[in-house]
Amino acid sequence: MRAYRLTAVTGGFRLDLRHEPAPQPEPGQAVVRIRAVSLNYRDLVMRQGQYGGAAANKIPCSDGAGDVVAVGDGVTRVKVGDRVAGIFMQRWISGPPTPDGNRSALGGDLDGMLAEQVALSEHGLVKAPDHLSFEEAATLPCAAVTAWHALVERGKLVAGQTVLVLGTGGVSMFAAQIARAAGARVIATSGAAAKIARLRDLGFTDTVNYNDTPDWDKAVKSMTAGRGVDHVVEVGGNTIEKSLKSAAVGGHIAQIGVVAGRDLGMNPFSIVLKNLTMSGIYVGSREHFERMNSFFTLHRIHPVISGNFGFEEAGAAFAHMEAAKHFGKIVIRI
Repeated sequence: MRAYRLTAVTGGFRLDLRHEPAPQPEPGQAVVRIRAVSLNYRDLVMRQGQYGGAAANKIPCSDGAGDVVAVGDGVTRVKVGDRVAGIFMQRWISGPPTPDGNRSALGGDLDGMLAEQVALSEHGLVKAPDHLSFEEAATLPCAAVTAWHALVERGKLVAGQTVLVLGTGGVSMFAAQIARAAGARVIATSGAAAKIARLRDLGFTDTVNYNDTPDWDKAVKSMTAGRGVDHVVEVGGNTIEKSLKSAAVGGHIAQIGVVAGRDLGMNPFSIVLKNLTMSGIYVGSREHFERMNSFFTLHRIHPVISGNFGFEEAGAAFAHMEAAKHFGKIVIRI
């Protein structure tokens, strides 16, 4: 079978396509023929070397979906022919996060999914929703579960609330879709007129172009009659100060990413004055994933995919993400 591995070079890692023996299932494992993989910002910064040497010689990418082609002794959760996706942290099954669970992430701590076949523990797999294609199911493990954890599991989102999403990457688009399906109002930001137009085409009409409106927090407050939003899905990092200003008294900020920079420069006193809750969100458990899948099935939610590449085009897929050309998710078909 073929698999990509990360080879250390000056300034990061190179994607190398290699031929390797097909994996054989050990007891408790299932071998999955991967049909599609999706990219996350984490995959990009890992290739750029910002995760250190842990990525060396690893198969990259945490997110993938496919069908089970073999099972080892004692496997009962899945069978040959099942359509499945891997969970991001292979040992975070339920309950609160643990240090051991945090050390079991695919595409970093463990070999990832950018391969024609992978062997995973049966406990590290979930059934893919029947209404989704392999490409769509491959987008769920990191970005969708992160958005679900942020808004529903931790944020306790309810109908009638207002959610602010920053940008149009994977987490933000999933958060927008989850919020709308739950009966919440969505306010979305982007710096590109074309992406604003795409948001509106998808029905997200409350938008702010942060390049045209640098003080976008004031625009958000104006759009909510001065109250602010109940939830902020904060993926920018150095946008946190404006997110704090955008939040309503008693609101919730889910701190997820740092795609715009790591120099937060925030004033923590505003958290106190507004009685805000801040949550650090690092994906989620298998239990979160399974509850989210039920929600997606009920509401027939389809992921937004704007970049679709072949297996031999993996390098181009990474370049597409680095150029920030995507809207929603980037998928590599296998």
